[in-house]
Amino acid sequence: MPWDMNDYPASMKNMDSLVRKKAIDIANALLEDGYDEDRAIPIAQSQAKEWHQDASDEEKRAFEKEAVPTKHDEHESSSNEDLIDNDVEVFFEEDVWKVQTKGAERPAQTFDKKTDAVKRAKEMAANKESKVIIYKKDGSKQKEQTPD
Repeated sequence: MPWDMNDYPASMKNMDSLVRKKAIDIANALLEDGYDEDRAIPIAQSQAKEWHQDASDEEKRAFEKEAVPTKHDEHESSSNEDLIDNDVEVFFEEDVWKVQTKGAERPAQTFDKKTDAVKRAKEMAANKESKVIIYKKDGSKQKEQTPD
């Protein structure tokens, strides 16, 4: 069932209103793409929190001015649906550790420390119910694991 700013999952109750607005928008788009509520909610919450953390003040102000999500909004798929269930890779390139969904054009995030990159990859994979593939600095595969 789609949500709006007055009727949303209980797990979004304590979110900042701007983050909640983004999470509702993402969750509604995922539902429209055929995701079950049980998967759409945690994915949307994680992506909304990440967006809020990475967005500039200008982007946040612009989104704040956009219309609030409704239960009847039409969503254009801006993400590549083929990547949604793909595994998450951690690899070293250009002097940083990168966390990237397999098949994506660019990394989701970069880190100075491998441990931080692996932690983030596990979070992403857990939300997507996929695996984490970790590579060594030399590019050889270290291990593949399913997040806890």
